[in-house]
Amino acid sequence: MYHVAAYLLKFLLSLFGRLQVEQKEKLPANGGFVIACTHIGWVDVLWLGIAILPMKIHYMAKKELFQKRWSKWLMGKLNAFPVDRENPGPSSLKIPRKLLNEGKIVGIFPSGTRTSEEAPLKRGAVTIACSSNVPLVPAVYIGPSNFRELLQRKKPRLIFGDPILLKDDEQPKKIQIQQMMDELNGQLNTIQINTKKELH
Repeated sequence: MYHVAAYLLKFLLSLFGRLQVEQKEKLPANGGFVIACTHIGWVDVLWLGIAILPMKIHYMAKKELFQKRWSKWLMGKLNAFPVDRENPGPSSLKIPRKLLNEGKIVGIFPSGTRTSEEAPLKRGAVTIACSSNVPLVPAVYIGPSNFRELLQRKKPRLIFGDPILLKDDEQPKKIQIQQMMDELNGQLNTIQINTKKELH
C-alpha cells in the first residue's frame, strides 16, 4: 500500500512540477538512519517520501495529527508514528529506536512548521540517531509549501547533506550530541545559504 500510494502521489505532484533531488548518493546504502529535514508545510512531507523511493520512510509526527480519523488514517499510510512535542519522554525514543534497529529509515522535521522559529525537536533528531548509533542525514527542502503554491508551479528541490556520525571517542555523550547538533545546524544553514545564492 505504501509504494502504491507513494508512486501515485509522485505522479500527481509531478503535474505541478518535477522534484529536483540533489546528492541522493549521500544516503547510506545499508542499515537504518535518520533524516532531519527542514519543514515549511505539508508538501515537503510528501516530497521527502517520494525522493527516497523505493526506500520507505517512517515519519515522527506531532500527536495532534492523529486525533482526527482521516488524518490518523493518512499518517498510518505514511508510516508515521505520534510523539508528544510538549512533553517528550523516554517513550518518544522507543518507537524510532526499534525502527532503526530493524534497519529502517526515520524522518524527523525538527524545525516545526516554520523554519524561522527555534527548533526544540532538533535535539530529538540528534538524540535518536545518537542513542541508536546510526547516521543522521541533513536534508533541505525548497519549494511550494501548500496547494496555492503548487498551482503557481514553484519548482521543488530537495538537497541531502553529508551523513553525520557519532564520534567514537572518550568524550561524554552530552558533548557528542552537542557536536552532532552543531554539525546538523551548520550543514542545514550552509545548504540553504548556497541555494539562495544560486537563485539570485
